[in-house]
Amino acid sequence: MSGWAQTADTAGAVLLFVGAAFNLVGAIGMLRLPDVLSRTHAATYPQAVGMLLVLVGVALRLRSGIDLGTLGLIGFFQLLTGPVAAHLVARVAYRTGHVGREGLLYDELDEQLSRRPPDSQASP
Repeated sequence: MSGWAQTADTAGAVLLFVGAAFNLVGAIGMLRLPDVLSRTHAATYPQAVGMLLVLVGVALRLRSGIDLGTLGLIGFFQLLTGPVAAHLVARVAYRTGHVGREGLLYDELDEQLSRRPPDSQASP
């Protein structure tokens, strides 16, 4: 095994452990944080960084073109869908009243939801 391959394998292993640690911190945050809005942050930011570190670690270990393309697609779709899913969970929690409103500094969504268009207020 060449020196470059040995270095890439070692860096890949380190990135795998660091990425797994980020994912563990995110999972602990999801269990420990008090409300849904805080948990959505723990479910997205550390998980995204951890997932990217794991993908880079795996890419350093595999080093073939088709594997790198597949890992790139996995990273792209995970980064695309993770924040959208967290946003939808937070929005549903807000609409169903599972959000601690005392922790909110400013509630922009309440103003938007309380405003109704003039046509919807008239009864048919």
